[in-house]
Amino acid sequence: MTEQPLDLRRSAHIVWRHKAVACTFAALGLLAGVGWTLLRPPMLSGQALVDVVLPPSEQATGPIQAGAASIDPALQTQIVIASSTPVLKRARRTMRPSMPLQTLQNRVQVGSVASSDVLSISAEGKTAAQAESTANAVADSYVAIINSRSAPGGQVQVRLLEPAATATGPSLPSRLLVDGSLGALAGALAGSIAVLAFNRRDPRLRRRDDIADSIGVPVLASVRTAHPSGAAGWTKLLADYEPGAVDAWRLRKALQYLGLADVNLAGSQPGSGSSLEVLSFGFDTGALALGPQLAVFAASRGIPTALVVGPQQDATAAATLRAACAAQPAPPGSSSHLHVIVRDHDGGIRPPDAALTVIVGVVEGRSPRVPDTTRTTATVLGVSAGAATAEQVARVAASAAAAGRDIAGILIADPDPDDHTTGRLPQLARPAQRMGPTRINGMTAETRS
Repeated sequence: MTEQPLDLRRSAHIVWRHKAVACTFAALGLLAGVGWTLLRPPMLSGQALVDVVLPPSEQATGPIQAGAASIDPALQTQIVIASSTPVLKRARRTMRPSMPLQTLQNRVQVGSVASSDVLSISAEGKTAAQAESTANAVADSYVAIINSRSAPGGQVQVRLLEPAATATGPSLPSRLLVDGSLGALAGALAGSIAVLAFNRRDPRLRRRDDIADSIGVPVLASVRTAHPSGAAGWTKLLADYEPGAVDAWRLRKALQYLGLADVNLAGSQPGSGSSLEVLSFGFDTGALALGPQLAVFAASRGIPTALVVGPQQDATAAATLRAACAAQPAPPGSSSHLHVIVRDHDGGIRPPDAALTVIVGVVEGRSPRVPDTTRTTATVLGVSAGAATAEQVARVAASAAAAGRDIAGILIADPDPDDHTTGRLPQLARPAQRMGPTRINGMTAETRS
């Protein structure tokens, strides 16, 4: 169960369900990409051109073939001289601000323009002005050294053909956009992988079949629930809750399955005294609304219904519900068939004139103890998809059995949209044995005729 294979559609649902995690990773990736770009801004490149006039003896020398390119040996010597340490040291003395020699060597590249005796001296800089000034400083230093009397490499005449004037390269805003987008994409991908990896190891039950299998009890209904944040929210739910057609049908079938209040949902006889206890976990806020929603639904169908909030093992979980019920036993706008009751002690919580009594019970997750309330016709467990583990569900079932009440069914709150199981626990019928071919060793006269 915890190592279920993940297909693409199910993976997409899981990531969407935890989109806050993926978005957080994406935001961190965006910040990392932007920060990296600001710490290492894009370098611009400036280029100066130097014309090299070789002596006639050097021009007569044929080119040396180097792969697909041909380089004049004399010109190759000038390339080496232009990028040499003496040239760069001389250039550093004229640069403002100066930079370390190693940095200057990494930023300067010298080459030749194809089919000509022109050297290109390119230099990188954080700004256009820095790139241009560096390229021009190196070009001027090279020209000065070569045109001196003690010039290395023989008698060669060079002149600055074109100084660096316009640096090229990506702008900072464009690099911020690209690196930030790539960082956000990488962060979202990392977040999605983390979500999927955690989900595979998450022991909480999400599929209906897994929840039903944990205690061998069928799922009676799966409905969407409200999540009131306070007493006013619970008052609104008790007054205005109206399930959709699908949820209404599922609640109807659940009541009929339990056989409560002789319900045909077209009316019932008062005084029949059927009751239902809906247990849920204190940490499961979605499942807490199952009992109230079921009570409001039954009352809206003309069934005299009492919603009872009795003593709770986890009192804080149902505190706002108790406050709403205690303040207004009959919430404005609610059905005239619905009455809400709050009890602070066990026993005597079933109204004599109610055809159906729905009791809300909340237990702890680690050591659940089912409250010793008045015995009910049926007891069901309400749990949200992905809220509880198999061990927690089994502990509640064991506690209910110890209190003399067996769990008759399970109500699922907010089912996983990617879950296509039913949790009905069909009886495993022994597969019918196929009749195999029978070998006939011989035939009697009666058989042949």
